[in-house]
Amino acid sequence: MSEKIDKRDRADLFRTRLARAMRDRDSNQSALARAIGVDRSTISQLLKDEGARLPNAHVLGECAFALGVSADWLLGLTDRPERAADVLANSLTLTEAPRALVDEQIFAWHQEAMGYKIRHVPAGLPDMLKTPEMLEWEYSPHLGRTTEQAINASRDRLDWMRASPSDYEIALPMHDLAAFAAAEGYYRGVPIDIRRRQLDHFAEISAEIYPRLRVYLFDARQLYSSPITVFGPLLAVLYLGRNYLAFRDSERVENFTTHFDNLVRQATVTARMLPDHAIALRNQL
Repeated sequence: MSEKIDKRDRADLFRTRLARAMRDRDSNQSALARAIGVDRSTISQLLKDEGARLPNAHVLGECAFALGVSADWLLGLTDRPERAADVLANSLTLTEAPRALVDEQIFAWHQEAMGYKIRHVPAGLPDMLKTPEMLEWEYSPHLGRTTEQAINASRDRLDWMRASPSDYEIALPMHDLAAFAAAEGYYRGVPIDIRRRQLDHFAEISAEIYPRLRVYLFDARQLYSSPITVFGPLLAVLYLGRNYLAFRDSERVENFTTHFDNLVRQATVTARMLPDHAIALRNQL
């Protein structure tokens, strides 16, 4: 609440909110008095005084703590009753990120955001656009004899993500696709036939699903992005490697969205250009 409030009106609002917080906590004057270490008459006066008197800072703080609300809310300085620590805890979560094709948490977030636009900066080539043989090459060192089972188990979920009513925008560093084509860096050792078929598939699926799927390539020498996913207006997720850092407060989700949209605006290879670009890389092999 940003408007200036008369002291008497603020006192009235304080009494109203104190009574509401006590009802919500199923508390009463005696219980609150015991919790904050004052006489019951002090609480009674706070609730019934019709003047402009407000409690001192100590009593205000103790009441807020005992009732699980913020002192600012009791005073009418904000419309959110949660304490700052509770707001932060609810808006920021750290979740384990297992080495998997489609882990349970990511799939749950995709389901939650079904119908919203999903913006994604992957850590490498996006799994949902990879061929089965590329997935096997990448994940077999980790999954061992269960690689085929894992690919089969995740195929339905990858297909669901491809067919969901959500629009997908993917922004990928241009050098990452070039490194894959050349079998450099992370992709060293990928056989040339797998790379050719993967680039063909990349071109085919990005053209087939367009415009519901749009893939852009940005120049990392001019722009940088950590791996992130923005699930509509609901949440933004930063991939840390072993963990996902998920933000649900609207301000941070909007900041992540603005960052991603800037990658798209400044993309060197647009979604319409992507199929031809992938085929050009394939033809150089």
